[in-house]
Amino acid sequence: MMRNIILAVAFALFCVPFAARAADAPAPAAATPAVAQAFFVNIKDGDTVTSPVKIKFGITGMEIVPAGTIKPNTGHYHLLIDTDLTDEQKKLPIPKDDQHLHFGKGQTEATIDLKPGKHTLQIVMGDGNHMLHNPPVMSDKITVTVK
Repeated sequence: MMRNIILAVAFALFCVPFAARAADAPAPAAATPAVAQAFFVNIKDGDTVTSPVKIKFGITGMEIVPAGTIKPNTGHYHLLIDTDLTDEQKKLPIPKDDQHLHFGKGQTEATIDLKPGKHTLQIVMGDGNHMLHNPPVMSDKITVTVK
C-alpha cells in the first residue's frame, strides 16, 4: 500500500510540470483546412464564352470576408488571367494588375472583358493581407475560348 502511494506521488511530481507547460503553450497558428476548395460556379474548362464574361466564384470550407479581415478560415477571391504565381510571388501579397484581379470587398462574382481567343483562369484565395493561405487554396486552372 505504501509503495502504491509513493509511486502515485512520484508520478504526479513528474507529470504535473509537463502538463502545466503544455496548458500554457500558445495554440498553433490556425491553418486553412485541407478541405477548402475554390471553384468556378458557372464556367468550366473548355467552355466557349462571349465577352464580357460573367464569372461566379465558389468556395467550400472557408468563409468569404473583405480584405483586411484577420480571422481563421476566411479569405477573399483573386482571379488570375493568363498567368501563374511564381514561387517568389507566392511568398508575397498577391499582385494587383490586369492579370491579378482582386475582389477585396468580398465579391462572389465579376464581369470581365477578355479579348477573343484562348485564356486561362484560376481563382486564388487571399487572406486578410492578400497573402496565400497555408496550404494555398486555389481552383483548378481552366481554359476558356472567347469568340
